Amino acid sequence: MTSNIGWELYRSFLGVLREGSLSGAARALGITQPTAGRHVAALESALGVALFTRSQVGLMPTEVALALQTHAEAMESTAASLERAATSQGEGVRGVVRISASEVIGVEVLPPIVARLREAHPALKVELVLTNRVQDLLRREADIAVRMVRPAQDALVARRVGGIEIGLYAHQRYLADHGTPRTMAQLQRHALIGYDTETAFIRQMQKRYPAFTRGTLAFRSDSDLANLAALRAGHGVGVCHVGLAKRDPSLVRVLAKEFAPVLDTWIAMHEDLRESTRCAVTFAALVAGLKGYIAGS
Repeated sequence: MTSNIGWELYRSFLGVLREGSLSGAARALGITQPTAGRHVAALESALGVALFTRSQVGLMPTEVALALQTHAEAMESTAASLERAATSQGEGVRGVVRISASEVIGVEVLPPIVARLREAHPALKVELVLTNRVQDLLRREADIAVRMVRPAQDALVARRVGGIEIGLYAHQRYLADHGTPRTMAQLQRHALIGYDTETAFIRQMQKRYPAFTRGTLAFRSDSDLANLAALRAGHGVGVCHVGLAKRDPSLVRVLAKEFAPVLDTWIAMHEDLRESTRCAVTFAALVAGLKGYIAGS
C-alpha cells in the first residue's frame, strides 16, 4: 500500500461514488473522463484493493469503497475548511464562512441577517448549507451551525439565542371552507400537513400531540419548505413559526393554547475557530439577528 496518496485521487473516488460513473464524476468535478478514470485506477493501485465493479447500471462500489466513504468525506470537509481558512488571510473581515441551517431558518430567516453582515463586511463570502440534518462541526462540514437542539460535543463553542415558538396555522380560505378546529380531537376531521419520515424529534412530538400520526396527514413531505408552501396554498392545517406567520395575514393560528411548543435555538462552531475573525464576526451577527427574530415573534 502506498502511504502518500494525493487528495485528488480521493476526490475523484467520491465523485464516482456519488455519480455512479466516470463520466458523471468528470462532469461534477470539472475534469475529463480519462482523468477521473486514471485517478480511480491509481487509488486502487495505491490501496491494493478494487473499489468499483462494472454493471449494467454503472460502476458499483465494493464493500471496501463503502467503508472508505466516511473517511474520504472527512478529508473532503477538511480540505474545504483549509481552503476557507486560506481565503481569510489578510486585513479585515474576509474569506469564506460556511453556515449550516435548517430549510426554514435558511430560507425564511437568515437572508436579511446575512445581507446586513455582507453590507458591513463586503469582502466576506457566505456559503449556506440548507439541511435538516445536524451537520458535524467537528469534521468541519460547516464552520457555524444554527441548531434546534443543544450541541453535545465538548469541542464546540455554543450560544443559546432563545426559543422559537411554533403553532398550528391554516390559510383563511381553508378555514372559510372547512371551519376552524376548536379542540385537538377535531383536528382529525381536517386535512393535516406534516412529515413523511419519522425522526427522533417527530416521535418525541407525537408523544405530546398524538393527533399528528403519519396516517392522519393529508399532505406529507420531509421538506419543511414544501410543507410551508402547502400551508400557504391552503392545503390544510400545519405547523409554522409564529414569527413567520405574523408576516402573512392570510395565515390564521388555531388551537394556540393547546399547541405552542418552543424550539430551543443554538448557534455553534468549533472551538478552534474562535480566533478566526470571519467566523467570530459571523457568529456574533447570527446571534444578534436570531435574537431579533425571536424577540419579534
